[in-house]
Amino acid sequence: MFTFFSFRLIEKKILFGEVVSELFDTTLEIRRFEKNYFLYEQESDFHKNIEYIKKAQGILDSNAEKYKTLEIYPQLKTMTEDLQRYRELMEQFAALRAKNSVEKQQQEENIRETGKNIVTVAENVSKIEIRIIKSFLNKTMMHLTLAIILLSIGGIAVGQILSRMIVKPLKSLEEKMRHIAEGKLEKVVIDSKDKEIVSLTTAFNKMLKELDLKQKHLVQSEKLASLGTLLSGVAHELNNPLSNISTSCQILIEDFDDADVEHKQELLSQIDQQTERARNIVRALLEFSRCSEFKKEPLQLNSLLQETIRFIRGEKYSGVQINLYIPDEVIILADKQRLQQVLLNLIKNGIDSIPGEGTVSIRARERLLIDKNEPCDDKRFRGKCTGECLLEKDTVDIEIEDTGIGIPPEVLPKIFDPFFTTKDTGKSSDRGLFVGKGSGLGLYIVEEIIKEHGGCIAFDSTVGKGTCFLIRLPLRE
Repeated sequence: MFTFFSFRLIEKKILFGEVVSELFDTTLEIRRFEKNYFLYEQESDFHKNIEYIKKAQGILDSNAEKYKTLEIYPQLKTMTEDLQRYRELMEQFAALRAKNSVEKQQQEENIRETGKNIVTVAENVSKIEIRIIKSFLNKTMMHLTLAIILLSIGGIAVGQILSRMIVKPLKSLEEKMRHIAEGKLEKVVIDSKDKEIVSLTTAFNKMLKELDLKQKHLVQSEKLASLGTLLSGVAHELNNPLSNISTSCQILIEDFDDADVEHKQELLSQIDQQTERARNIVRALLEFSRCSEFKKEPLQLNSLLQETIRFIRGEKYSGVQINLYIPDEVIILADKQRLQQVLLNLIKNGIDSIPGEGTVSIRARERLLIDKNEPCDDKRFRGKCTGECLLEKDTVDIEIEDTGIGIPPEVLPKIFDPFFTTKDTGKSSDRGLFVGKGSGLGLYIVEEIIKEHGGCIAFDSTVGKGTCFLIRLPLRE
């Protein structure tokens, strides 16, 4: 508002300066035609002189009210009187007929003196007005600079207030979103009284709740997909004991009367053994499918892997050999159901990646603190480790390596992302491998389970040679 009024005043000053400049130019024209008239005594020069005198008087008369409040009013008043006197002198001079008379010369001198005074006053008025405009501009610039400084200070203060009210809560929300992107679905709590921020936080928490619910459903769906693999293996595994039970029963029925007691007991014992074998297979399946709380317990890794591999054997993977290099003394502290799901996913992925004949090799060893071989710092795995690498604890390292087609370098950074999959929808790969439809959650769940155990997982892959996953889990609490 201040700037608006300042510029309005400057505009008025400039317009008035134009009037003063016009007045000064008019006085110069008056003197020019005066000199021409004295030299050539042409009537046209006299009339032009009188015309410009009237113009100057008109400028002064039309702005008389404005001049009264100005610093230059006394000079302008004097100029008005001089113009009137100058006009009378010019008219008297024109009325004198005698040439070179003393009276005419005296009149000419009076006219020249009066005209000189008029121009001097007009020039002084113009200079004073220019000085006033410059002074006003300087003051305006000073006021404008001061206003800018005050506005800047006010802007900073308002910015700080807005930062506390809006930007800081939004930064906090951004940080929470970063945590969510990392898989930490924590409730967002932001200290703000702003209605929009509160509404946004409420909506965001509602979205988180829905996302958590959807994620649980998707994880369960992935688990059911793994369960399908298990069922195929279980069907194959159950077929053997059931066939043995059926055969023993048929022999017992046919030879019941002729067989001796010892032979009958042997057949019944075989039935009992095969029944127990089938019961163990079903029990393992139930343990895997049961939704239980996370609970660590000592597990013999070799037995756990053999049980897991037994689930897979029912599927048709001709030409793929699974090799186990697990010492019997390796005991791992883990949740059986969840770790079995990790192993099942990684082994099955390795088998799926082999187009023809190949091997999936599984190795494990205890890594003690005195051992300086750090898998996650190895050049093969450097920059590809996710989770807590546990460099200052005794751990168990499990390595699952296949001779499959490998994973392209541009895909490697995304393999643990949820919903990312390299499996096509029932089409053969570039290497001729026929793969099933993938949900893109397998490796994501693997990573989450490893992190839940307080461990880390690293990977290395070469296209055409195969992929190696390395899991590191704490040896003890």
